[in-house]
Amino acid sequence: MSERGHGQNRKNQGRPAGRVGAMMPGEKARNFGPTIKKLIGYLAEYKFRVIIVCLFAVLATVGNTIGLAILGNATDIIVEGIRSGGVDFDRLFKVILFLLGLFGGAWVFAYCQGFIMAKVSQMIIYKLRQQMSEKLDRLPLKYYDKKTHGEIQSRFVNDIETINQSLLNSITQTISSAATVICILVMMISISPIMTVIALLILPASMVIIRLVIKHSQGHFHDQQSYLGDVNGHVEEMYTGHTIIKAFGREKITADEFDEINDKLCESAWKSQFYSGLMMPLTNFVGNLGYVAMCILGGYLAFAGTISIGNIQTFLLYVRNLNQPVQNVANVMNLLQSTAAAAERIFELIEEDEEDDAFGTDSSDKIDFDVTTHKGEVSFRNVRFGYEADSPVIRDFSYVAKPGSRVAIVGPTGAGKTTIVKLLMRYYELDGGDIFIDDHDIVEYSRSDLRALFGMVLQDAWLFSGSIKDNIKYGTPGATDEEVIAAAKAAHIHHFITTLPQSYDTLINEEATNISQGQKQLLTIARAMLADNPILILDEATSSVDTRTERLIQSAMARLMEGRTSFVIAHRLSTIKDADHILVMDNGDIVEQGSHTELLALDGYYAKLYNSQFE
Repeated sequence: MSERGHGQNRKNQGRPAGRVGAMMPGEKARNFGPTIKKLIGYLAEYKFRVIIVCLFAVLATVGNTIGLAILGNATDIIVEGIRSGGVDFDRLFKVILFLLGLFGGAWVFAYCQGFIMAKVSQMIIYKLRQQMSEKLDRLPLKYYDKKTHGEIQSRFVNDIETINQSLLNSITQTISSAATVICILVMMISISPIMTVIALLILPASMVIIRLVIKHSQGHFHDQQSYLGDVNGHVEEMYTGHTIIKAFGREKITADEFDEINDKLCESAWKSQFYSGLMMPLTNFVGNLGYVAMCILGGYLAFAGTISIGNIQTFLLYVRNLNQPVQNVANVMNLLQSTAAAAERIFELIEEDEEDDAFGTDSSDKIDFDVTTHKGEVSFRNVRFGYEADSPVIRDFSYVAKPGSRVAIVGPTGAGKTTIVKLLMRYYELDGGDIFIDDHDIVEYSRSDLRALFGMVLQDAWLFSGSIKDNIKYGTPGATDEEVIAAAKAAHIHHFITTLPQSYDTLINEEATNISQGQKQLLTIARAMLADNPILILDEATSSVDTRTERLIQSAMARLMEGRTSFVIAHRLSTIKDADHILVMDNGDIVEQGSHTELLALDGYYAKLYNSQFE
């Protein structure tokens, strides 16, 4: 493992996995209003469809509201018929038919608005996912050092789904609720202004209740989304490392760690759901009080003969339905709290600082790139760097690698070997000094052009879920089958591949557990051979193969490195004896340099390292 290692390997030191920058319980979302405003901004692209949705929502609401008034007329026809001794069934039948048509039309408009809004919601979610995916390609490596896999996955899955549900439901509910309140108030005033004034007294009380509940629940909703990311990160980490967990007997400790994170998720989840769950019964209680008041007042007015029984029925239905929009607003506000927390986390990712000249950005100010013209001279000039400002890893590194030379970099763990490679490829920016390739500062290249100069074989063999052929062609998608086979033969993996049932079309599973570690390493070597880059970086490239295979790979690597500048990082010093130049590093500085024979003759630091492997 390199001196920097991977951020994922350090995230359990002294804290539960995934708790990076999460909010503490009780803390509220930082930017509720601005976050919702940004989310609404995504609707601007689809404003015509949203207008159609609003229109359909209003028409559906108007149809349902007028239908209730007509239902009252039907009641009056029946009451008048009973009083006069005969019900006018022809008139009643026409009213019922019209009522059915009105409710049917309202249903059609409601269905259409739901269909259109579902499409708009999915297009916005698609855009958000696309922006997040592209953002991950442009983020610097230090971002991944600070975030767990599960935390990032949680933003792609849980937070996105929360926003999807909110867009799908909250907009239509809000529009329908607003239209319902307006239509009902108009109809209520037309029936009885006095009863309307009394009925409206329930609205301020309901809104006060909603505001108080939101005030106490918003912080818990943010914590719920954050802790959900922690659980995902822990589960993902435990799944990928289950073999090591079992080997060291850490099942109980791992389960305890999960329980601790799960308890925090449960605590924030039940509090958020409890507080938000109070809105419905409280608003119902206030609404029922108003409903009882309307029943008493309506009975009195009917007895006094100032209002018909049908109008009382209609008015009571309106009062009941007036409470429904308030409850819908409570549901929407409940949903918006989760949405604000989820959207805030998504926008935090989308708005993260990018690498300058990252993938997909303008690089018109960079030098013209032609890989065939590069000789491969690499010059380090007084390079200084530290992952943390007060902890330098590279102090004052200077060296010139001649074109076609094989340079080995050795030293103890933490000496700065792998960091030199990361700086060379601009995974991190220098704190001081310069790096030149063929008399051009590496900052003059676009990052994509710069990295196209390098072929890499790393200590941690990475393969994606797909065929063996596609994995070998990963860096050279246009390669022919013959070129793939030639690279596999050069890496001494061709014979193994041909023994598989589907040969080069054999699928590698998600974790690449259906082939051995050594075979994975050989496939990554074949991938580098096929790419045929002018500069090679081999970071413990043979660390996962047996001695016999190592010798075969060393022979293949010797052919591969001919005419190319190569940087070889190795702990097993026996593998770099044939290097043209060996740099011995310690504490970020070159302490010795020369050929294998020259360094042994010095009987210094390198000689001690070399001889220690035989002790």
